[in-house]
Amino acid sequence: MMDWTDRHCRYFHRLLSPHARLYTEMVTSAALVRGGQLRLLEHSQQEHPVALQLGGSEPEELAQAAVFGAQAGYDEINLNVGCPSDRVQSGRFGACLMLDPGLVGQCVRAMRDAVQAAGSSIPVTVKCRIGVDDQDAYAGLQRFTEAMVEAGVQILVVHARKAWLQGLSPKENREIPPLDYDRVYRLKREFAGLTVVINGGITTVAQVREHLQSVDGVMLGRAAYHDPFLLAELETALYGEPLPAREAVLSHLRPYVEAELARGTALKHITRHLLGLYQGQPGARAFRRILSEGAHRPGAGWSLLEEAMDPVRVAA
Repeated sequence: MMDWTDRHCRYFHRLLSPHARLYTEMVTSAALVRGGQLRLLEHSQQEHPVALQLGGSEPEELAQAAVFGAQAGYDEINLNVGCPSDRVQSGRFGACLMLDPGLVGQCVRAMRDAVQAAGSSIPVTVKCRIGVDDQDAYAGLQRFTEAMVEAGVQILVVHARKAWLQGLSPKENREIPPLDYDRVYRLKREFAGLTVVINGGITTVAQVREHLQSVDGVMLGRAAYHDPFLLAELETALYGEPLPAREAVLSHLRPYVEAELARGTALKHITRHLLGLYQGQPGARAFRRILSEGAHRPGAGWSLLEEAMDPVRVAA
């Protein structure tokens, strides 16, 4: 979710879901260690529990980045070895690392050791695919998982599609390789002590409930971004939380928006994450249009959100 799940997005999603574990967009270890871009670790206390997702392939560099994350207060450090984009492959991290489980194991051990030496007990976890390129057999995922467990991984997030490193765009890699949930279920059966979280193509409350019969957790990506109220519906279904009104969610966001505006944040950086809030509701198109057209204008403030809510109120 690079360029998507920034701190503004996460704050908004936390208002919808008190229980979900939120993840940052993937941050490269090089950006933190060599680039010194520690501003990428900024987050609010309201986001917790929140995980820092890292990308990289150099154990020492990842270890230092993990320490930075622990010192910044994150609740988990997650190593992404599932992203198939060219941009990621050129840096030798992401899904291509599944072809070298030994190296991934070295990275994980280095990260765990460094975090513990820094006095933190937060977990180092891994997100992967079920395979890469011609890895069509379960055995490849099994070997990779064995290496992760040996390295001390206790939580594995598995996108239930394999990744093609050549020939498919990142978007195609999310759609064309077939989903194989049974392979992830089998992984959980055979590694009973490992916490297995499933990801990929999951868009409804009913699907989440079904997956939870076979695995320990469910990760949502684009479904939660494009239809964020799904998070609130899951809170109701899984935890019995009262379903909030969408307008009430926005009202709770107001102090955050005004504080960010006061520190110089442009409104468009926040409202771009809100466009799907009324997905499927009367007035949703007008809500999106007003925010999209107005948020980039100089001086845009909270009054624009009030204006965007008017057509939704009228249509209700």
